Amino acid sequence: MPLTVPGLDLLTRGEVAVKGRLPCSSNATFLCELALAGSSTLAVYKPQRGERPLWDFPPGLFNRELAAYRLSDALGWGLVPLTVRRDGPYGEGSFQLFVHADFDQHYFTLLEEPAHHERLKRICAFDLLANNADRKSGHCLLGPDGKIYAVDNGLTFHAEPKLRTVIWQFGGEPVPGAALEDVRRLLAAGLPQGLTELLHQTEGDAFRARAEALLVDGRFPLDAGGVRYPWPLV
Repeated sequence: MPLTVPGLDLLTRGEVAVKGRLPCSSNATFLCELALAGSSTLAVYKPQRGERPLWDFPPGLFNRELAAYRLSDALGWGLVPLTVRRDGPYGEGSFQLFVHADFDQHYFTLLEEPAHHERLKRICAFDLLANNADRKSGHCLLGPDGKIYAVDNGLTFHAEPKLRTVIWQFGGEPVPGAALEDVRRLLAAGLPQGLTELLHQTEGDAFRARAEALLVDGRFPLDAGGVRYPWPLV
């Protein structure tokens, strides 16, 4: 059924029906259908109750999924699908619009098409800002609109350097000027309250430091040691 009720309304107020658990996820992740006023949509639901404890990240990774969406939105990049926080069948968690992607495609296959490089560079810059500790190839999804979306953003915004990503092919190249201008604009305006309320003060300070460093350097970093890759790669 076509999505006629706005996506935000569906995610925040729609009746939730769990369709099943998504495979190959380290945490409990569910595909759900949300219905409201005759419209419906699919969403990915990540409840806090389903999170595996981590030694370096506090509980509540779903809040980092929400923070990643709010950062993408504040930058105007549209990389992260619409994401909200709400109660679900297994307690509070994040609900993110499902991307009806071509799941045969992922970062390494998308990289082969030069037309995708601009979008992939935005994802690379986004991960530098968010300090993404787990950007696997399969977290880059080609949507039906031809855009690439960045999903699975729960391991982000740590105050300490945690970057692990498969996106190193642009190392040493200039960050696109338009992306730098967006970062500069965001810093000048100040981080939106919707983002800062999800971060500890030290995490917010670390974010600003990363953003300022990106503006000063203006280039994508290199991984000279070859150790900052996630596992598995896809």
